[in-house]
Parts: sequence; C-alpha cells; structure tokens
Amino acid sequence: MNRNTTRKLWFAMGLLLALTTSSVSIVAQSPAPAQTHKSTTVRKAHNKEASGRAVTQTKQKQAALTPAQAFAMLRAGNQRFANGKMLHRNLLKQVKETADGQYPFATIVSCLDSRTSSELIFDQGIGDIFNARIAGNIVNEDIIGSLEFATKVVGSKVIAIVGHSNCGAVKGAIDDVKLGHLTGLLDKIKPAVDEVGDGHGARRSKNHELVEKVSEVNVKRMMQVLKEKSPLLKEMIDKGEILLVGGMYDLHSGKVTFYQH
Repeated sequence: MNRNTTRKLWFAMGLLLALTTSSVSIVAQSPAPAQTHKSTTVRKAHNKEASGRAVTQTKQKQAALTPAQAFAMLRAGNQRFANGKMLHRNLLKQVKETADGQYPFATIVSCLDSRTSSELIFDQGIGDIFNARIAGNIVNEDIIGSLEFATKVVGSKVIAIVGHSNCGAVKGAIDDVKLGHLTGLLDKIKPAVDEVGDGHGARRSKNHELVEKVSEVNVKRMMQVLKEKSPLLKEMIDKGEILLVGGMYDLHSGKVTFYQH
C-alpha cells in the first residue's frame, strides 16, 4: 500500500468517526417521544392560561370552590372588565360544553338596567353565573325561590345583590311614581328612602347624593330581607356553605364596590 492510499484510508476513517460521534450526541440530547408529548401538553396548557382564555365551569371545579374563592372570582372578573382585559371566550363552545349540565359558581341579583349585565361586568361566560334581574334589584318571594334553587340545588357558592349608580327605579321610589304594577315594585324600595330620611338634602330624584345613598341602603336592606324571609338561605349563610355580599356598580368606571353584611 503506497503513501497516498494510506492517507486516503485514514481520512475516510476519521470522517466516519466524526459522523458517528455527532449522531450519538444528537440522539443523547433529544427527549424521548413520550417526554416530548408531555412537555408540549404542559406548555400548551400554560400558554392557554397566560393568553387569557376562559375555562368552562364543571361539576368538579364548582365542588372544589369555597365561598371565599367564588367571591374572589367575581372581584377578579370585575377588575378585568374595568381594566378592559376580559378573557377570551368561545361562547359557542361553552354552549356545547354546558348543554348537559350547568355548574355556576355565583348568583347575582341585579337591576333590569340595560347597562348592568352581570355576565359582562363580572367578565363571565355561559354556565358561570346565575343572574336574576329585576328593576331596583329587589328581593321578593320569586327571587328568593330562585336563589334557593341556585344554591341548595345547583351548588352556587356566593349570592351577590348588586345595585348601580343613577338607578331609575330608586329615582322612581324617591319621587313616589305611580304606574301600573311598577307602583308595587317601587313600594319595596321606599323603606330605604325612609331610612335615609332628609339628611341628604331635598327628597327628589335630581338630588344625586340622595339617589346614591338610597341605592346603597336598598342593597343592604335586600340582603337583610333575604335572610329574614328564607330560613334555608340563612342557615346556609350561617354554616358558611354560601357567602352573601352586596355591591354597587358605577356606570362611569365599570367598577363594583363590594361590602358584606
């Protein structure tokens, strides 16, 4: 074997060794197929949460929630709404996911006012909350029956009675408006007007300070009425099975100010 042939042979052997070492290194650094799949799944779940996508309520999620946690979810939802950072929702997907069952975590009693939709101001989707809407956010026998169903039967963990600023029903009660069946509804708000009294100026709806004070007192009174007229709900509240809170929604800022009673 001459010198040129020997040199070519050594070059070929060196090239083969280099390629083999490189291949082994690549294989050693590559995760196993199962590890890759698991890592991708975790990464996708993290990205979904980080991107602000909502998750539909399930029976398991509802059962795991405490009343305090459910209340915190309401507060967080309103904060997102007021800051313009609502979660992304596929509502049609949620329709399909809740078709065979619903597991709302909260129940809201709110005013009929078109600007106070609870699903919107608390940034919730289909199947997340019950919403009982009635002018002046009053509590009557039918509303109480609905709340008993929502909590005792379906498992909602918090009841929130939410009024709002510049409420037309409260103004009607202050001005003693008479109009069909509305008269009877406004009569349920008048005790709040009487409780506030004349300490906030003239008793008329143009008195903004009076309207706002009556609205707040009305919410707190309805919380008390609920406990007085429903032994079932009072027992659940006293046992810590559900939480009762009140709130006032500001039409200008989009924020809800909460208080417990």
